[in-house]
Amino acid sequence: MLTYSFEHAGGKPMYEYLYECIRRDILTGRLRAGEKLPSKRMLARNLGISTITVEGAYGQLTAEGYCQAKARKGFFVSDVIGQEGKIPPAEQKTARQPEPEELHREHREWLADFAANSVQPRQFPFTSWTRLLRKVVDGEAEALMERSPGFGALALRQAVADHLWRFRGLSVQPEQIVIGAGTEYLYSLLVQFFGRNKRFCVENPGYDRIRKIYGINGADCVLAGMDEQGVKPEDLTALRAQILHISPSHHFPTGIIMPISRRYELLGWAAAAPDRYIIEDDYDSEFRLAGRPIPTMMGIDVSSRVIYMNTFSKSLTPTIRISYMVLPARLVKPFRQKLGFYSCTVSNFEQYTLARFIQQGCFEKHINRMRTYYRRKREQLLSLLREAERAGQLDIIEHGSGLHFLLRLHIPGSDRAFQQRLAERRVWLKPLADYYEGEPEHCRHVFVLNYSGVSDQTMKPAVRQILACLAE
Repeated sequence: MLTYSFEHAGGKPMYEYLYECIRRDILTGRLRAGEKLPSKRMLARNLGISTITVEGAYGQLTAEGYCQAKARKGFFVSDVIGQEGKIPPAEQKTARQPEPEELHREHREWLADFAANSVQPRQFPFTSWTRLLRKVVDGEAEALMERSPGFGALALRQAVADHLWRFRGLSVQPEQIVIGAGTEYLYSLLVQFFGRNKRFCVENPGYDRIRKIYGINGADCVLAGMDEQGVKPEDLTALRAQILHISPSHHFPTGIIMPISRRYELLGWAAAAPDRYIIEDDYDSEFRLAGRPIPTMMGIDVSSRVIYMNTFSKSLTPTIRISYMVLPARLVKPFRQKLGFYSCTVSNFEQYTLARFIQQGCFEKHINRMRTYYRRKREQLLSLLREAERAGQLDIIEHGSGLHFLLRLHIPGSDRAFQQRLAERRVWLKPLADYYEGEPEHCRHVFVLNYSGVSDQTMKPAVRQILACLAE
């Protein structure tokens, strides 16, 4: 088993240091051509690091030709000794089943893509947005040409603070709000702020991009298991987690809504040590379609340990790329001292337009309209599926919140085989297992349905294809 010490990694990301160690062993002959490298999980366990870190190192080695990835077999050392100045031999192509993402890319025109997060073009408020953009250009010309503060334009931060008070009951100051071009950018800032020596923890299952972003930024990232109430506190203690990233109001992909008892339990965990914090990802709180919005964890936090994060990607469009986070008051000054030199990554044109969009009530009207639109779309989809549920072909698993729910399909064979058969009918579904690290048996034959980007016209024929595939 490969064994390396990370004591001399310095400021390098852990995946980069691991890549250099393995590369050195290949070039010196310690690892011979054709030798199989340890599995990602096994090497991560041996070194006490995350599988994301190992995945990053193996990915870089494969990209540069130092090793080859063979489907369902693992990673093997390439023959590169004595090949200085030459391109490593290309990996031989072998007949195999396409990987899910390859299969997805093969189909340019889907009848329905139930994995995509998108907004139908006619649902974007182009008229209001264009009108406000013109007013911004006419009336804010001087401000548009000024450099935006690192935390974002004050007008937008004030508008966001007012919105959070009205909609989420959060009393925060504009100084606590940081604007950024997408939550991925904000995640990266938090890694830089807390430091790569801190242990970040994410939910398993969860949104795999979060794990990848923490990993590629060199963070020590571990995964905590979940039960029917959310992330398990005992896992946080066992994993020695310090920064916990969760989506308590509507977990992706399971749809779990964390009860208040578990929320207080996690807040107690965070308050028990000075270096513990919780990142509350409230990514689609606007679209709770039954009852009142779920209160935020930041709103009940008395120890200033919660960092609140949200985005306009779900409520407006993923292409607008404007997200924000709210720092607890105790972190504002140290965050500004450490990262205040950064420029805001969102253009002034978009910041001032969005500020007016919120201030003039256009955002609230848009959310109300979209909530009605998605409620109708959700009921349409559920009514189409309930006949199959009554016939015993599937079970619907939903919590009345957010823009996705789960289906347990009563099918023989593997989830991957069903996914491929359905893809041939131009309908794309992702199994719940794809969002897990590992292969949990309890989620076999469970699929995630994100319906936000599926048009009304294709909803019925898409469900017809799912049912036809079930009947085969």
